[in-house]
Amino acid sequence: MPDTEGPRGQLEVFLGCAPGVGKTFEMLEQARGLQNEGVDVVVGVVESHGRAATAALVEGLEVIPRKAVDHRGTVLYEMDLDAILARRPAVVLVDELAHSNAPGLRHDKRWQDIDELLGAGIDVLSTVNIQHLESLGDVVAQITGVTQRETVPDDVVRAADQIELVDIEPRALRQRLEQGKVYSAERVDDALANFFRQGNLTALRELALLWLADRVDDKLAAYRAANAITDTWEARERVVVSVTGGPESASLIRRASRIASRSSAELLVVHVVRGDGLAERGDVDLTALRALATSVGAGVYSVVGDDVPQTLLEFARAMNATQLVLGTSRRSRWQRLFDEGVGAAVVRDSGRIDVHMVTHERAGVRRKLDIRQTRFHRPGSWIIAVLAPLALTGVLSLIGPLIGFGSQTALFFVVVLAVAMLGGVVPAALSA
Repeated sequence: MPDTEGPRGQLEVFLGCAPGVGKTFEMLEQARGLQNEGVDVVVGVVESHGRAATAALVEGLEVIPRKAVDHRGTVLYEMDLDAILARRPAVVLVDELAHSNAPGLRHDKRWQDIDELLGAGIDVLSTVNIQHLESLGDVVAQITGVTQRETVPDDVVRAADQIELVDIEPRALRQRLEQGKVYSAERVDDALANFFRQGNLTALRELALLWLADRVDDKLAAYRAANAITDTWEARERVVVSVTGGPESASLIRRASRIASRSSAELLVVHVVRGDGLAERGDVDLTALRALATSVGAGVYSVVGDDVPQTLLEFARAMNATQLVLGTSRRSRWQRLFDEGVGAAVVRDSGRIDVHMVTHERAGVRRKLDIRQTRFHRPGSWIIAVLAPLALTGVLSLIGPLIGFGSQTALFFVVVLAVAMLGGVVPAALSA
């Protein structure tokens, strides 16, 4: 069993888009380089698949003999985990991370063997193809028509200390296949016509690049959080579009999508919800917005905050956004006179984030008043504006000498404030 008291070993994964790209070759090249530097390196398991160039690189490296396992009358040869733990090398090569072990071994999966090796303080070099990542199973099946039986949890690969993408042009990989450098001659034609079609390889290559880019983003976000970094780092373009849920929201998402596509940026849609639970509008349709956002490849987020400009900027900085898209104001001139509005506040405090103020067909249309709310509050506020001061005067005529002039003034101020909240400035002025 591993010695868990020492430092944990480090995992380096060689990631490829398909068999034959050269993952095992690159792993062996690195192992030979480490050996030349005096590092104690052994081969736990390397699958050459009959490739002479791969087998040649194994020569000169110490190979731990495999363990024979009898399974239903058939002898299978698996990596000898206990022998490696007893040998305790500095580095061990363990090919094919997603491999399923023969029944009866300590672990069902090879990645579990690797985890035990890492726990024992042994560094591991391993390989995996993008189609074996668990979260991508459905996508790979749609692309290739093949469902992968052997998979590895994404977290295992994401947790690797280093991931090296072994990349090759699809056309070059097909040429290698035709030359017999990947599969034996009798399998070439079938492979070229099915899994190794040009379109399949191009899609798998893009999938590997995107997955690795997301993993780098995760590492960057973790570093920024650990070091309390809030400034925007323009490592990758990311566009955030703010929507209210009103009829203009669809136009804003489409416009932001065009802005994002010009710089191959990621698009995020954000809707700010007030902290008191009151929606800014009564006709918010987030279901439709989510459907539209999904259709343009955007993620949708709802964030809570009473200070909309500050909430938007906090979200944008947390997402390391480089651009922020807002709709132009639909407020009246009087409203703009007393309040600069969300757009102006965001522009003022945006710092290094570029802000796009986008016009739309609803920009010149002011919001209608809620008639039900107006009919309820206005008569009530006028009545309260008249009666509340009179009632308070009557009460203070009885208890005024007991509480003092300052307290009386404060009570009148509370009444005026309450009237202002119910009916606005004019009834409050009458009450005062």
